[in-house]
Amino acid sequence: MNGNSRQANRFGLLFLALSASLLLTCCASPRRSEPVAGPLPIGSAQLTRGERAFMAYCNKCHPGGESGLAFALNNKPLPGPLIKSQVRAGMGAMPAFSKELLPEEDLDAIVEYLKVLRKH
Repeated sequence: MNGNSRQANRFGLLFLALSASLLLTCCASPRRSEPVAGPLPIGSAQLTRGERAFMAYCNKCHPGGESGLAFALNNKPLPGPLIKSQVRAGMGAMPAFSKELLPEEDLDAIVEYLKVLRKH
């Protein structure tokens, strides 16, 4: 085995280990079971729209923002653009949601709703 193939094997193993740890970190997050202190403060039309869109598109796999069939959303402070790109592209078992299926206004409202859900 020459030096180049050993280096390629090391890189491949390192990549595999990093990928596995990222996958386990993202997909095996614990269920957040802290009690909710009263109802969420939904004080705007956009948050109401976000809650409705979340319930229609996201709640089946992320019930209440917690882990269910997918990882928890209420304990990950992901920035809005990253959430939007994940929703549009999909990843792993998560399907991609096109603009025709999930309009941009609904996706923006979901991101705002998630911000409130994380704080509560």
